[in-house]
Amino acid sequence: MSYTVAGNEIETDDDGYLMEPDYSDEIVTVIAAAEGIELTPKHLEVVNYMREQYREHGHTPNFRNMLKGVGEFWPEVDSKTLYDLFPTGPAKQAAKVAGLPQPYGKGGY
Repeated sequence: MSYTVAGNEIETDDDGYLMEPDYSDEIVTVIAAAEGIELTPKHLEVVNYMREQYREHGHTPNFRNMLKGVGEFWPEVDSKTLYDLFPTGPAKQAAKVAGLPQPYGKGGY
């Protein structure tokens, strides 16, 4: 599988995650469309949070820590809200839409 952005083919793993992070806005739009997600400003806030965490820690947070971290800038967020945005699993699907490599395991920080 791969995504095409601006005429360039971007390599993914078997699950559709990028092999290397891509922080462009275009990749978010392409992957979200492939995932059947209509992007809203709330999606983009979560995407930016996931990218920031990946840059800072080298990986994305697990769901529990993601919920806590998103709650710092979006106090009314809860599990249901994140699942409404990213229905196949917020921690993994948000990382995918953000253009980040696949998170592995339950670890995180």
